[in-house]
Amino acid sequence: MIAAKIEEYAFGGLVAAVGVFTLVDATTIAGRDDNVVGPRAFPYAVGILLVVTGIAAIIATARGKLGQAEEAEDVDENVRTDWLTVAKLVAVLIAHLVLIDLVGWPVAAALLFFGAAWTLGATWWRALPIAVVLALLVQVVFAYGLGLSLPAGIFEGVPFLDG
Repeated sequence: MIAAKIEEYAFGGLVAAVGVFTLVDATTIAGRDDNVVGPRAFPYAVGILLVVTGIAAIIATARGKLGQAEEAEDVDENVRTDWLTVAKLVAVLIAHLVLIDLVGWPVAAALLFFGAAWTLGATWWRALPIAVVLALLVQVVFAYGLGLSLPAGIFEGVPFLDG
């Protein structure tokens, strides 16, 4: 019981610490000083919610409201970890990080979404168009909906894709 309480305090503290980090890091985002909602608004909102949630978890733990331990999980303990799948997902993520600056967000994100879906068992002919549409949709939403610029890369100068 004491170990569970320590773990719940640690969880609440970690969530609050991530919130504080988010708030501090959000101050480094360049933005406009006029009265419109700028690029710092979302990180500030997330940071505040994380701090409030972390503090609420700590208070709940102090009041004795601990999470219930599960009697049995729906996990087969005899199945081994598929390290090949983990390695493929890590490779896809690293490729995404490298490719963002080289080819831009839309291509890098499409490869990330497609690679992750395919690695996890999706059929390639379904995953590929969905990945492309999702990556382009995120690019357009960030560029025109939020006014934030993701690297357009090879799509530089293309309307709706170059914020």
